[in-house]
Amino acid sequence: MHPSDVLFQDARQPVTLPVCDHYAGSEKLMRKSLALQLALGPVFDITFDCEDGAAAGDELAHAQLVGQLIASDENRFGRIGARVHDVDHPDFEQDVATICALAAERLAYLVIPKIHGSRQLEQAAALISRHASAAGRPDLPVHVLIETHGALREVWDIAAQPAVECLSFGIMDFVSAHYGAIPGEAMRSPAQFSHPLISRAKLEIAAACHANGKVPSHNVCTEIRDGSVVASDARLASKQFGYQRMWSIHPDQIRHILAAFAPEASEIEDAAAILRAASDKDWGPIQHKNTLHDRASYRYYWTVLQRARQTGQALPKEADGLL
Repeated sequence: MHPSDVLFQDARQPVTLPVCDHYAGSEKLMRKSLALQLALGPVFDITFDCEDGAAAGDELAHAQLVGQLIASDENRFGRIGARVHDVDHPDFEQDVATICALAAERLAYLVIPKIHGSRQLEQAAALISRHASAAGRPDLPVHVLIETHGALREVWDIAAQPAVECLSFGIMDFVSAHYGAIPGEAMRSPAQFSHPLISRAKLEIAAACHANGKVPSHNVCTEIRDGSVVASDARLASKQFGYQRMWSIHPDQIRHILAAFAPEASEIEDAAAILRAASDKDWGPIQHKNTLHDRASYRYYWTVLQRARQTGQALPKEADGLL
């Protein structure tokens, strides 16, 4: 049996996604992103943006461009999604229908912004499923932006919906929704990790995702020039807040995010050695470096190897056949 079948017999196997989600809105930036993904490999996703990428009055043409690029041979790895307009926007269904009709089979996911609650998401997911099914893709994943009071209040119900694969925190809209009660500095570091209302929101989103086997995606870092800020934000998001993915809004941010979310080389080596020894013992308890391990720790180390592969790290020979 494959390790994933053995280790997750009694638990939901979590969704795994690339740790970086790179957003691009204009045609120029979308094509640049495609070229970079081709160079680096499928270690990051690309999200083509209809919400902020389309000029007013040009929404249909922009959605058509997004669909055409996703359907093209330039989408080498099938790891490109699209953010559509919010559910209340007049172009929401047009975005969904246009992109699905052109590219449903190659589309990695659709992102829905500004959801106000689980019922609204359920209706939006049903509409997406209808258009995707008509184009031959009944199981199209949905990613949801949590950036309103209502969405945060119902985040556990939102994470539990079957179509949902990933929840992202929209920090800027969330701060703005407090009408000055949260200072603007909380949109960036260090306050974004210390302000109680912001840290509460981040933790609630992460907890809801982990309880339902979904991926929590951390908000954008607005610092573009100083890579150390991007790296620091990504490390805190990963190690202190339990996030498994993070937005990028500039190509220079991608490598910093990949490095911050990657496991240490020593942990990768331990994970491979532990899982190889466990496999040789038919997944019974083992001892490694004077420490007892069983299926609980095996699940953890299996995710370490998953993250290593997702971030483009070299895997030890012992990892062969374990992923």
